[in-house]
Amino acid sequence: MSEYATAKVPLARSKKPLEFFVEGTFNRQYWDNSAKQMGPAARPGDIIQITKVTFQGDRLLFDINGGLTSGRHWYDNIQTGTVSQDTPLSNAAGPSGTPTSGTYLVVVFRKPMENLSSAQVKKMLAPIMDFNQRSAAQLYSEAVSPEMQKAIKDKIVAVGMTRDEVKTILGQPDYPKQRETTRDGIETEDWIYGKPPGKMTFVTFAGSKVIKVKDEYAGLGGDTIQH
Repeated sequence: MSEYATAKVPLARSKKPLEFFVEGTFNRQYWDNSAKQMGPAARPGDIIQITKVTFQGDRLLFDINGGLTSGRHWYDNIQTGTVSQDTPLSNAAGPSGTPTSGTYLVVVFRKPMENLSSAQVKKMLAPIMDFNQRSAAQLYSEAVSPEMQKAIKDKIVAVGMTRDEVKTILGQPDYPKQRETTRDGIETEDWIYGKPPGKMTFVTFAGSKVIKVKDEYAGLGGDTIQH
């Protein structure tokens, strides 16, 4: 649990766990079709996190980036309170869960898992993810131009930069990546850095390149002012 890795192949969002066989094989067509239907949970080069591990007989189930959940519960629609003021039960008892846009991966062993170590599991998963602590961003930073070195030092992200360049400069986003499709059919992805109160940076990607960078100041109440 809480292990980080770099995705080597596209990982589709899927409520049904993506099957990966211990021999290192998987149904790539099914994975691709799932990505077309529900979108990607991670692209090659993305940093992913294993947030939960469950043993299921001859299978090992992983929640990737929190799995795929709506963040809502059956009791969110139940109302409580007086005639003049009704409050959802989830609000009365505390905020409901946060939606997640990850996925599930199940490793199929077809035999009992005896004396299985984490190192062995990482080796099995090598065809689809890399657990090397030197991420793609770190490897990239070893041979950057003087201009890029200055951008890293000044923590400045510009339009046209790649995902690895942004990771090198700002690191991992402080919030889950937000994806949406524009009216033109272009899929964009927002990375958000910073937390209120203070400066927040919104980096928008289309494909592998930055198309927009926006800085805002967030107050204690969460209100933001663009500058």
